[in-house]
Amino acid sequence: MQFTNEVNWSVMDFVMAGMLLFGTSLAIEFVLRKVKSTKYRILISGIILLLLFLLWAELAVGIFGSPIAGN
Repeated sequence: MQFTNEVNWSVMDFVMAGMLLFGTSLAIEFVLRKVKSTKYRILISGIILLLLFLLWAELAVGIFGSPIAGN
């Protein structure tokens, strides 16, 4: 990688990161268009972002030890 050799992402890692970010943005956009209440918009968008961060952490370092992380 550019700054350190401790991080070694393959092309598929970048593709997966892009898919996660794109899917999250589509889900939040859908919520913003369909949900009328500001309170529920913020709540649902926050839940979507929390799920993104948990999935990203699981794929990156396997914090839960699930099969999707390669453990």
